[in-house]
Amino acid sequence: MDLSQLETFLAVIEERGFSRAASRLHRTQPAISHTIRRLEEEIGEPLFERSSREGTLTAAGELLREYAQRMLKLRGEATSALEELRSLERGRLHIAANEYTCLYLLPVLDEFRRLCPHVSVLVERALASRIPEQLLDRSVELGMLTFHPPDSQLRSTAVYNDSVVFVVDPRHPLAREKKVAIRQLGAESFMAHNVVSPLRRRVIELFEKHKTPLNMYVELPSLEAIKRFVAMGNGVALVPGLTVQQELARGELVRVHVPELKIERQLLLVHRRQGTLSHAAEAFLKVVKSVSHENGAPFCYRPIAP
Repeated sequence: MDLSQLETFLAVIEERGFSRAASRLHRTQPAISHTIRRLEEEIGEPLFERSSREGTLTAAGELLREYAQRMLKLRGEATSALEELRSLERGRLHIAANEYTCLYLLPVLDEFRRLCPHVSVLVERALASRIPEQLLDRSVELGMLTFHPPDSQLRSTAVYNDSVVFVVDPRHPLAREKKVAIRQLGAESFMAHNVVSPLRRRVIELFEKHKTPLNMYVELPSLEAIKRFVAMGNGVALVPGLTVQQELARGELVRVHVPELKIERQLLLVHRRQGTLSHAAEAFLKVVKSVSHENGAPFCYRPIAP
C-alpha cells in the first residue's frame, strides 16, 4: 500500500461515496474504484460494505482509517519539517574543535546565531588528531584544524592566520624587553601543554636547532591554565596569539618578540569533499566568508587546493 491509495481511501470516507471522492480528487469513478479494489487485495480484507452507497466501512476499514489518518498526518509533518529545515527555522550543526580553535569560532557563532537563531549548534571538544576521522565517519559535519589533513576525501578552507607568541607576566625581567634572542631563554621555566602536538614538536626542534635548553618544568592540561599560571608569576610560555588577546589587552600578560621563534599558523575549517552539506552547514560557511570580508586580517577565507 502507498500513501496515494490511503489518500483515496480517506477521500471516499470523507465524501461518503466513490463519485464525490472522484470529483474531489479530479479522477474518474472507475479509477477510484480500481484504487480501492487494489488496496483491498493488498490487505486481504474488504474495506467498504458493498451494499451501502455511502461508503460504510467494514471492521477492517474502520481499523485502517485510523492508521491512514496517522500516516498522512506524519507526511504533512515531515513536509513541514523539511521546509523549516530549508528555511533554517530548525536544524542542527555539529562542529569539532579543540580548546584553541574554538576561540576562532566564537565571533562566527555570534553572527550565525543572530542570523539563524533556531538552528541548534553543538561544538564538541576533540583532539585535533582525531577530527579528520570524526569527519569521515560522519560523527561531525565540520571540523577546525591547524593542519591540512592528507586525506583527499576532506576539503580545507583557511579561515584565520595566527602566530605563536612568547608571553611573560608584567613583573618578569623580560617584560621590559621589546625583543630577546632564543638563547636568552635557556634558563627560563616554560609552562607547557601536556598534549603532544605538532606545535610542541616544532618548538622543541627550534630550541634544539639553536642549541638552547628548553626547560618544561610544569605541564598543564589547558591553555587557560597555562595563561593563568604565568600571569601569577610562574615562568613563561609559548601560546597561540589568538588565545591571549584579552590578557595582553588588559596587561595581565606581556608579549616579548623572539625572532627565532616565528611560527605562523593557519586555522582551517574542514568538511567532507563528497556528499551534501546540511542547510545549516551551508549557512555557517556563508557566515564564515562574511566575517572574513567584514573584518579582514587575520580573518580570511581561502580554499586550500587538494
